[in-house]
Amino acid sequence: MMIRNTPIRNSVTQGTSYGAALPELHRRLRWVALVGIAAFALLVGRLWQLQVMRGESYYERTVSNVVKERYLPSVRGQILDRKGTPLAANRPAFNVYATPKTLTPATLAELTRMLGLGQDEVDTITARLEVGKKRDAKNPILVLEDQGRDRAALVEQARARLPGIEVRHEPYRYYPQGELAASLIGYMTQMTAEEADKNGMQAYDPSELVGRYGLESAWENYLRGKKGIERFAVDARGTKLDDKTAASLIQGERVIDPVPGANLVLTLDSELQKLAERAVSHTPAAGVVVVEIKTGKIRAIVSKPSFDPNTMTGHLTKAEYTLLMSDPRKPFIDKALRATYPPGSIFKFATAFAALEDGQGAEDENMFCTGEYELSGTHFSCHGTHGKINLLAAIQHSCDVYFWKLAERVGLDRIGDVAREYGFGSPTNLGLNGDSAGRIPTKAWYEANGHYKVGYATNASIGQGDVEVTVVQMAMAYAAIANSGTLYVPQIVERVESNDGRLIVGYDPKIAHAVKTPPDALETWKKGMYLVTNQLGGTAFEHGHVEGITVLGKTGTAEVKKHHKQEDEKDHERWNPNAAHAWFAGWAPAEDPEIAIVVLAEHGGAGGQVAWPIAKQILEGYFTKIHPSSTPPRDMPPVRRLPKAEVPKGDLGQ
Repeated sequence: MMIRNTPIRNSVTQGTSYGAALPELHRRLRWVALVGIAAFALLVGRLWQLQVMRGESYYERTVSNVVKERYLPSVRGQILDRKGTPLAANRPAFNVYATPKTLTPATLAELTRMLGLGQDEVDTITARLEVGKKRDAKNPILVLEDQGRDRAALVEQARARLPGIEVRHEPYRYYPQGELAASLIGYMTQMTAEEADKNGMQAYDPSELVGRYGLESAWENYLRGKKGIERFAVDARGTKLDDKTAASLIQGERVIDPVPGANLVLTLDSELQKLAERAVSHTPAAGVVVVEIKTGKIRAIVSKPSFDPNTMTGHLTKAEYTLLMSDPRKPFIDKALRATYPPGSIFKFATAFAALEDGQGAEDENMFCTGEYELSGTHFSCHGTHGKINLLAAIQHSCDVYFWKLAERVGLDRIGDVAREYGFGSPTNLGLNGDSAGRIPTKAWYEANGHYKVGYATNASIGQGDVEVTVVQMAMAYAAIANSGTLYVPQIVERVESNDGRLIVGYDPKIAHAVKTPPDALETWKKGMYLVTNQLGGTAFEHGHVEGITVLGKTGTAEVKKHHKQEDEKDHERWNPNAAHAWFAGWAPAEDPEIAIVVLAEHGGAGGQVAWPIAKQILEGYFTKIHPSSTPPRDMPPVRRLPKAEVPKGDLGQ
């Protein structure tokens, strides 16, 4: 029997091979283990970083994707007249908002088709979306304000087809009195893209309307209030989550209530304002100011032509804007506060006071008017031939020659000194943007702009040449004459109140300064004004009287530089840019002055024929309907009255 040894050798050989392979296997297993441990450590480290180190940050980022917030508009403060009549208020409105980031051209096209939007409205939406993109493209921005119920309902019903579009029911600015005192009150619009970039607008949401023009702009910080915030949670489709779920995601207060704006209570009397605006309704362009003589409080201020602030606040079309901007009467230039005009003869008080103060003139000094005047080779023509007259008669008949001769004595700079004493040449500080300073020229001013001529004083003495004033300035000056020397700062805001009526700040009358004019000089001018309105030959006498009230006044007819009428200057209600400006300045009652009034009829013609009848109508309404006077009229202190035969011939409309 043969024994085989081969399998045994094979087993030994195989065992030897396995033994040699085990160290290699162990080595590889160690590497695998090390790699596994490293990967696990890396994973643990990353988890630590994500959950511990950056967990709060990622949580906030996650929450920010589901927690949204929108501002809650504050209720803007009202603007009220002195008796509480609202001139600017708020009412509910439907506003359409769009989110710039999610609004697609297709959605905008669908909205346009559904609502039947015009091109002006589409352009407005596009411009406002650009503003929103500059600030925060994720937040909705107001694109269409004050929409009707029908449009609002259509948008609400089509929300599924209009992603990024929503309707909100919010307070909206409106002006219950329409155009009444519009140039004073102003209007509101949404900020532009340029404004959105300015640092000063950072406190605003791009959807907010901001005050433009007038009080809406100047008192914006008081009126606007402080917006609130509402925080809410949404799911991935943008649907609001229930309150319980939202509460677990939202940190801090869910709703911060808005703070209403403060109310402005004005010195303005809306009834008198209506009277004044009716009085100039047939005048193409005019400015009127009525001021309380003993306080400087403005009771009425008119600028015509004007605009409808309700249209300007969100409803102005391009066609309407073009029409307003092309109007040569310039409806956006306040005729009472911003526009400046040569004052004509109502400025003669400055020349008279300069002469009386310096002993260069006297109440009873006679001069002779032939209707012609020559100075250094320059020929001047008076509007009439007045013959032998004294200063009182020169005021009564508005004789230019008399004042030209006074100007020869006192000179240009002295007349300017008196004018500046009465507030001309400086802003009145009424507190509105665009308060013009006007211009009171001096020798130095002329020399800086060319050269000085003696005739410049001649022109300035009767309120012509380069003298420029505002209606408000003139009203404050005549109020100072009436109260015997106190020049007030004009006041239009009486007080600021909270929305529930609590006083925030009140404003007392503010005195600019006491004028230096001697009492006897003031009395001389007052006597002359009495003759203007109450004696035959006065430039206002032939054009009516105020029944039961003695009015003191002065008319003025300010010539303008003639120019050919341009083809694009339409005849707006017989407005003629080549005609003189008609002025009246005065006060009533004579015995105890209460209100001063200044009327400017821009390019209206003769002061006595045009401006005085307007002033008379306003004064009649005031003393019969608003503040009836029980004081019987009385004559001024005796003055020398000319016999009828001596009444000079001239233009009674001066």
